[in-house]
Amino acid sequence: MAGVLQLFPKERRAFWEQVARDEEHVQEIRLRAGLPVMINREGKELFLTCTGAYTRDASSAYSAEEEEVGQLLQHICHYSLYAYEDELRQGFLTVAGGHRIGLAGQAVLEDSGHLRTMKHVKHVNIRLSHEVKGAADRVMPFLYQRGELMNTLLISPPGCGKTTLLRDMVRQISNGNAYGSGKCVGIVDERSEIAGCYQGKPQNDVGIRTDVLDACPKALGMMLLLRGMSPQVIAIDELGGTADSEALRTASSCGCKLLATVHGTGLEDVRRREGMEKLFQEGIFQRFFILGKKNGRCAVLDMREGREIH
Repeated sequence: MAGVLQLFPKERRAFWEQVARDEEHVQEIRLRAGLPVMINREGKELFLTCTGAYTRDASSAYSAEEEEVGQLLQHICHYSLYAYEDELRQGFLTVAGGHRIGLAGQAVLEDSGHLRTMKHVKHVNIRLSHEVKGAADRVMPFLYQRGELMNTLLISPPGCGKTTLLRDMVRQISNGNAYGSGKCVGIVDERSEIAGCYQGKPQNDVGIRTDVLDACPKALGMMLLLRGMSPQVIAIDELGGTADSEALRTASSCGCKLLATVHGTGLEDVRRREGMEKLFQEGIFQRFFILGKKNGRCAVLDMREGREIH
């Protein structure tokens, strides 16, 4: 409970006590200046009363004032926004415990059009980090073939547990498991969601043989890991366009095993994406997991071998 409460200024912690006690079930806490505070609890939308109790009635919900949102941001940044300018430029902060704080407000641009910083932040989304050790237990046998790890792609719509599953796969591959010995894993954690690094140190358990390159673009990060850390496995979250795909192909040609996730609803949806068709045609991935919701809960809906779809 102390971990979640420490996200808020001391004078507001009594208000957040019920949410903190319920941390295990809470995915997001959203504060928008002048609007009701919203809680995403196990995929369901709830509000808070003025005493911090849950309610489904938006009309009776507590609304965060501009000053409260500003004080929260100051507290998270240890009352030195200047020191967090690089993080603000990315639109999010990662804090102790691996929790990610998404921000929205007025963008301040460079002459080049790039984002210099963000000011007048009026929207805050606190995404609570949840480790689920054992999340990958049921799928681990399918990741291996005669003791050899297979290149694997997780396909999932947002909010269906792909990062949680990837994180536990990395942990078990790094530590070693019943199906294969431990391997050196390199994570390119562009959005600080897999390892949840705070000041460079992973807040989540990603295994004893894992190195993390935090807050680095995926394509660049993969090349840096290959040059400097000699990974046997590279893991990335939310595979993007052609640059990411080309970097994956390079890593594979260097003998590195691959673990990646991508947003999508299925194989055909994903292979139409920029840069993906070539990966499919060349058979880079040997295992596919399709994630989604089943009875309202995150689940692996289908598992495919690469030879079934090429």
